Amino acid sequence: MSKGLIFLADGMADEPLEELNGKTPLEVAKTPNMDKVAKDGISGNFLSLPAGFPTSSDVANMSVLGYELDKYYPGRGPIEAVSQGIKLADNDVAWRCNLITIEDDKIKDYSAGHIEKVISDQIIDDLQNEFGNEKVSFIRGVSYRNLLVLHGEEFSPDVYYAKPDSSHGENIFDMELKPKEDTKEAKFTVKFLNNLIAKCAKFLKKHPLNRDKTNPANYIWPWSPGYRPNFISFSEKYAGKTGAIISAVDVINGIAMCAGMDVINVEGATGFIDTNYKGKADAAICAIDKYDFVYLHIEAMDECSHMGDLKLKIQAIEDFDAKIVGPVYEVCKKKNVSVALLPDHPVPIKLRKHTRTPVPLVITGENITADDIETYSEANSLKGKLGMLKDDEIIKKLLNI
Repeated sequence: MSKGLIFLADGMADEPLEELNGKTPLEVAKTPNMDKVAKDGISGNFLSLPAGFPTSSDVANMSVLGYELDKYYPGRGPIEAVSQGIKLADNDVAWRCNLITIEDDKIKDYSAGHIEKVISDQIIDDLQNEFGNEKVSFIRGVSYRNLLVLHGEEFSPDVYYAKPDSSHGENIFDMELKPKEDTKEAKFTVKFLNNLIAKCAKFLKKHPLNRDKTNPANYIWPWSPGYRPNFISFSEKYAGKTGAIISAVDVINGIAMCAGMDVINVEGATGFIDTNYKGKADAAICAIDKYDFVYLHIEAMDECSHMGDLKLKIQAIEDFDAKIVGPVYEVCKKKNVSVALLPDHPVPIKLRKHTRTPVPLVITGENITADDIETYSEANSLKGKLGMLKDDEIIKKLLNI
């Protein structure tokens, strides 16, 4: 029976940089293990962010897993609600709700300084106590990544929004919510939320936990709304194969739960540079025996890219290579488990936001004939014999379906 594992390096792909002599962070980082995967496999590219959908990680990871976006994409808020076990009613509209830092009416930090969870939890609880009611629920997430749920048929998800981690330095009043449709529900939702955001800003400005902070959590940013998701299960979609996901963040775990896959939680997994790499690698090695398919997701590179921290991004790439790819790939080879390696999307350091550029992909396995590419990089992927994949082609090749 064919088994497969995906190494998903969130936001790792980049563009050539002058300060790196025209190379990308991936090209200058020490990546002997990813290079070993490239040498053993066949290289190509994957289109993870097709036109017509947001350039966000939920879209990209659903694409990697082969889910038809026009049929199943619900918005990020509902996916994260599922991850947290929140049972959305038919008329509930769930929004991802960042705690962010505003300075001089501009977005200074989409993460409020990667706010500690213990602090963000208290702030979200205080927002719920102050503004929560039968129509509004603020719900804790992880760090800056929280939820806002609007309850009632008068609300609509048909709203234009800005993605906070793609809007550094932008004026908040140039990015106010706007109705997509000329309906009373969409117009009411925009008016209601803009009013709520303004009230929350006044409240957070005076919050004691924001006192003397360089990047205070002084603003909420609701985005990516939607209704309760309804996916076909991974097993039904892929010939009865069982699957599990290992990730630190709600959006990826939520996709897994929507798809009927198991979520393997790892203590100390943070979604940042300080994550428990060994714990995640060990969990993946154990999961290989139990499941047909394992999705091993690492978030740190994405966060470093949005921060614009080149040195930290290179460190995150090298940590991923040494602490994740190295030990897990060694076991996969011994057990004849096919492997795919790719980012979900690029996050160029100089832009600090996602782009739609197809990502570098390598696939290895018993049914894969290796090409002559010997190192893994954005440029080399374009020379590989795999070509451009899209839709569910990664999973089908990996699992030999």
